[in-house]
Amino acid sequence: MKQYGVLIVGTGWVSGEHIRAFEMNPYSRVTAIMSRSQEKGYAKAVESGVPNAKIYTDYDEALRDEEVDIVCICTPNHMHAEQTIKAAEAGKHILIEKPVALTWEDTKRMKAAVDKANVKTLVGYVLHWNPLFLNAKAMQEEYIGKLYYAETDYFHRVTGNYPCYEWTCKKEVGGSSLLAGGCHAIDAMRFFMQDEVEEVVAYSSGCRTDLEFDGTLCVLLKFKNGAVGKVGSSYDIISPYIFNVHLFGDKGSLLNNKLYSPGKISGQRDYMELPVETPDSGDVTHHPFPQEIDHFMDCIVNDKETSISLSSAMKTQEIVFAADRSAAIGKPVRLPLE
Repeated sequence: MKQYGVLIVGTGWVSGEHIRAFEMNPYSRVTAIMSRSQEKGYAKAVESGVPNAKIYTDYDEALRDEEVDIVCICTPNHMHAEQTIKAAEAGKHILIEKPVALTWEDTKRMKAAVDKANVKTLVGYVLHWNPLFLNAKAMQEEYIGKLYYAETDYFHRVTGNYPCYEWTCKKEVGGSSLLAGGCHAIDAMRFFMQDEVEEVVAYSSGCRTDLEFDGTLCVLLKFKNGAVGKVGSSYDIISPYIFNVHLFGDKGSLLNNKLYSPGKISGQRDYMELPVETPDSGDVTHHPFPQEIDHFMDCIVNDKETSISLSSAMKTQEIVFAADRSAAIGKPVRLPLE
């Protein structure tokens, strides 16, 4: 059985979870770690249970390693584009942590490189494998029906106690409230709606002086099938982490882990609670990385398209850029973007 060698790029918080997930899959092994610091690279290798992994401080040299088949990009947001393009040109399959990139132009360049190289890609919207997402999706057709309205929210007050705070709060690196984290909520909206967005309207505000962008956005989405959605993203919020998924269809409704479908559940008078794990933590150790990696490896081994390929995730990116543009100019933005 072939084992695919994995290069982990970056030694931040999320990289350790990717290392452990790749090591758990029988088809992959972490052969190398790339860091600007030899010491940090080795420390991450030891901490994550791969002390024999090669440590690189030069990305181009790491890509020349013939044992590397897969590149897992876990670096700050502003580095994703060039690292993805180089990995594609080197013929490597690529896992890209969200967001894909900080500009629409870079996103399109990445897609061109990936398409030319014909490599597999997966963008790290890991909540697709959260039990709430999986169960809600399984019940959607029978118990919720065709959606006409939905709300998703990413409310996460990232402060100095988070390892990524240093760069997330900077516009040049983190990007915006949506790019830094709220893109998860945009992705969730697309995951459940399963339709194309044709118009985006967004409004922004904020109360924190340590963020180089407005920390809060309210985004309204108009879908081609007539449905509408509302997405909230806030780094300002003084609250525990909240990720809301509210779905309203022609058969019933879902409020996070509570279902109401009186036409299917005889005698139902109120919402019933579903005994499933919800995405209720911003701690990455809480996220289902092993399931994400299992999907990625299955697609590589069996030559299948991943469920969140770069081509698919571009749709989320496009909505994010449209929302940020709408908030900046005070007008609706039509899709597709130019």
